[in-house]
Amino acid sequence: MIKDTRLILALDVTDGQQALRIAQNVKGHVDAIKIGYPLVLAAGKGIIGEIAEMVPVIADFKVADIPNTDRLICEQAFGVGASAVIVHGFTGSDSLRTCVEVAEIYGGNIYVVTEMSHPGAIDFMQRVAEDMAQMASNANVAGVVAPATRPERVQMIRSIIGNDMAIISPGVGAQGGSAADAIKAGADWVIVGRSILLADDPKQAAMDIVKEIKDTIDQ
Repeated sequence: MIKDTRLILALDVTDGQQALRIAQNVKGHVDAIKIGYPLVLAAGKGIIGEIAEMVPVIADFKVADIPNTDRLICEQAFGVGASAVIVHGFTGSDSLRTCVEVAEIYGGNIYVVTEMSHPGAIDFMQRVAEDMAQMASNANVAGVVAPATRPERVQMIRSIIGNDMAIISPGVGAQGGSAADAIKAGADWVIVGRSILLADDPKQAAMDIVKEIKDTIDQ
């Protein structure tokens, strides 16, 4: 994934035509679009390929099963045009290894969730986030997911994985996270959904966030 705008759009809508319009609108102002189960279940997996023709797609399927099931899910995602798949780390190294093997076949990338951005992630995930980050580092994945809502956790995860892996950081905007704070803490990309999707002008909203990121980097 090219680090240009350092913004990833979370395309959390369920209407295929709306999704395509938004993707077309923000094209050139985001480095990737993250698509999850809601859109794919509503519009079909082909929507991944349609959007991938405009912007690289990260399939946010948070894959979390036994290795064989993980393999089947990753094959479906990469097979229709996803550039990357997000997987959970808590299922262990064998499941993660299978996802990485599939990604290598398709020339794609895997991002491992270490800690999610909502408050409930503190209940259980945070206790093992650092172990999952180390496992991800050992597996040579493209990167990990760490919460923009808790920049200190982004900084901690960065200290574990080093500088050769990417951090993509969700929770900016509606969840209270700051793009500037996440980037300062060590994130390579921030993930933004509702602040762009619900804006009167999604393109301008994306541009404003990109400017905030650029200004932070230039400081």
